[in-house]
Amino acid sequence: MELTISQVTQSFDVTARMLRHYEKMGLITPFHKDGYSYRCYDEENIRRLQLIVVMRKLRIPLKQIAVILQDRGQRETLEILRNNISELDSEIKSLETVRNALNTFAARLDESVRSKVRLDLLNDTELMKAANALSLSKSVLKESNKMDELNKANEALNKDLNVRIIMLPPFTVASNHVIGHDPEETVDKPVDKFIRDTRLYEIKPDARYFGFNHPNPGILEEGIHGYEVWVTIPDNMEVTEPLVKKRFEGGLYAALTIKFPEFQYWGELEKWVKNSPDYDLNYSELGLEIMGGCLEEHLNWVYSSHMRWPKNGIDGQLDLLMPIKKR
Repeated sequence: MELTISQVTQSFDVTARMLRHYEKMGLITPFHKDGYSYRCYDEENIRRLQLIVVMRKLRIPLKQIAVILQDRGQRETLEILRNNISELDSEIKSLETVRNALNTFAARLDESVRSKVRLDLLNDTELMKAANALSLSKSVLKESNKMDELNKANEALNKDLNVRIIMLPPFTVASNHVIGHDPEETVDKPVDKFIRDTRLYEIKPDARYFGFNHPNPGILEEGIHGYEVWVTIPDNMEVTEPLVKKRFEGGLYAALTIKFPEFQYWGELEKWVKNSPDYDLNYSELGLEIMGGCLEEHLNWVYSSHMRWPKNGIDGQLDLLMPIKKR
């Protein structure tokens, strides 16, 4: 059995970019058939991808998955699974601690509501005593690690995305747009050269770098899609081919910082906006043609390019930017 990259992305609900990242890590090794430019995946790679998808759903990090795929004796795999189970046990215990505390709060509030006497949360000593008793109870937490457990409980309780609301100002950009099977692999190279040739970082140290699908995967056939990148430039700066000078009018965005390649958070960010009492989605009318107007800002990209990508450079982070409007 052989599948094209388009068939794989549809079957396993992964993006082409994620597949290329797996390939760079050595997790999968697709091949090119004679006469075809796009990647193909044989039965071995499909099985490996199935395992990767399952392990990711089980919250196993990619670095550990790489070890698992190479572990013939499976001793390291067993240790990895046991360590992850231990971490989950700790998280479950932390959640139970928080749940007990919340139940105590809820019981006190229920009593006050039924008696029609408003509970003063700021000054209710009984409530504070109950919460403190829970947090110090050896039946819930071991004395040696109770603070660590409570800190983890706080983290578990606050799993809401750290979304920021930002207003992007209007700006001028130098744009490059590539359409093909792997546009992300080549689209940045002319921009990288442009930054160094013009010494853009010295001229404009606040220059920023954005990217977006154009068009999204799935619109064209055989896995062909596009990617466009922008680097902000002074309004009076000229650009040379293949770059094109454009004007961006700005707008309101919900922003979420991720580490490359955690692009699955696009879905979580969309859910956050849909559940927001203050904001609505404000996708572009062009829709999938330009990723709905969403942007991926590659943080510190211009600086790293200026420094010729040092090995000890800043770790890759991105801001996912989703267009929104006030309700």
